[in-house]
Parts: sequence; C-alpha cells; structure tokens
Amino acid sequence: MEAELPEYSADPSGDDDHRPHRKGAKVADVRRYGQPPGLKDRRNEEHWAGRLYMRDLSPYFGWIALRLGFSPNQLTYLMMASGVVAGLVVSLPLDPLWTAIGGAVLIQVYLLLDCVDGEVARYLKQTSVAGVFLDRIGHYLSEVSLLIGLGFMAQGGWKNGGWVELGLVAALGAALIKAETDNVVVARAKSGLTADPSGGDRALRPRSTRIALARQAASMLRFHRIIGAVELSLLILAAAVLDTVLGNQTPVAVRVLMVAVAAVAVLQTLLHLVSILASRRLK
Repeated sequence: MEAELPEYSADPSGDDDHRPHRKGAKVADVRRYGQPPGLKDRRNEEHWAGRLYMRDLSPYFGWIALRLGFSPNQLTYLMMASGVVAGLVVSLPLDPLWTAIGGAVLIQVYLLLDCVDGEVARYLKQTSVAGVFLDRIGHYLSEVSLLIGLGFMAQGGWKNGGWVELGLVAALGAALIKAETDNVVVARAKSGLTADPSGGDRALRPRSTRIALARQAASMLRFHRIIGAVELSLLILAAAVLDTVLGNQTPVAVRVLMVAVAAVAVLQTLLHLVSILASRRLK
C-alpha cells in the first residue's frame, strides 16, 4: 500500500504563504497546505482508500497532530508500529474473528497515519529524505507482518507448520516486489540517471506487445492488490467472518485465502521482474 510519500511537497500557496503557526492551524489550513492540488490523482502512489475516504478524514487528525507537537517522522514511526502490531494481533491464538477485526482496525490506523505524516510534513515544510526512507520501510514491515500473521492464523495458533511457512513465502514475495520497484531507482541512480525515466507511462510499458498485453490484463484484474495491507486486512476479516458463520472447526476460509495470497505473491514477484526488465525503466 502506498497512500503517502512524505517527499511530495507541491505547495499551492506560492509566494503568498501566510500559513498559521502549528498551534493556530485550523483543519482548513491543514487541508490547504497539506493536500496540494493533484495529491489524490497520483496514479501509483495514492491508495484508492485514500481517495475514497481517508483524505477526507486525515486533515482532522493532522490538525490534532500539529496541536500536540508531533513531528512528521514521529507520525511515521507510529504508522510503522500500527502496521506491525496489526500482523501480531492477527497471529494471536485467540478467536480469529476478533483478531481479524483488531487487525483490520489497526491497518485503518496505519493508513490514516500514512496520510497524516505527509500532510504534517508539508504543512511544516519538513519533508526529508529520511521521511521517504522511513515511509518505505513502514510499508515493507506492515505488509510482511500481516502476511506472516495470516500464516499463523491459518495454522491455528503460534506453532510451526506448513501454513506458517506459506505465510513466510507470501511475505518474502511481497517484500521482493517492493524491492524490485525500489531497486529500479537505485540502479538508475548508480548509473547517473534521474530517478524517474523520461516518457512517463510509456516508459513503464514493456516493449514486447505480448508482455504489454499480459501486464495490461493483470492490471485490469488487480489480483496483485490482495497482498496489499489494506485489501488483505479486509479479506482476512471476510474469511474469518465466513469461518465463524459456517461454524468451521478449522479455519477453512482463512486457509483458502492463505493459498491464494501466496500464489499471487510468488506469481507477481516473477511477473513484476519480467515487466521491469522488458520496459524502458532501466534504459
């Protein structure tokens, strides 16, 4: 999930910047200076949940964070903690329905903080490279933690077994997908190129027509989203509800979800790598 990158720092105020001190800021000020035009339209960085509802809520919490004196990086640390704890809660050897509810709520907090940290950073003009780094690490940790937690839930508790191993495989796949994306920037930087290739979306498309069509089909199906923290937390909740309603003694629905998630993680790792190598991103 990438709802927010704190380095995004477009400022709608121009030279006429009279934003109030953080203690005197209003919700409208946070919305104006923390959510510049185009923020919700970022194709690859703004999560659908951010556009749908979280960006409407986040200025209220950004206002609270400003009043309480939180720094952007402190909010990012809280975001990281909520994501990791969500995975821990899901893994608890308790009633899966309640652990799934707890995990889903914590992931919503994670998403909220992921929006708020960037908005506070832009309001205070404190965007930084460290903030970008922490934000990326937070996404890694949260998705990995939740996938491992799902493995323990499918296993039925804190014990070794094939379901836990499957969760670890899915977590490794999710981490590799993000690493593949981030290492495009690393490879370009080490070669003296700009972080983003010229040509916009065209540079992202594979040069092979067949691979491009396959990528387009996969993008339309959006099956890769089931390993994102927000979507996965909701799917875990749905699976736990289904197991509860059906009275399953073993978490059948959760295990089906675990298999699907692991398969998607492995497949997407390979497809994403091929897509990058076949595109113009490394040119």
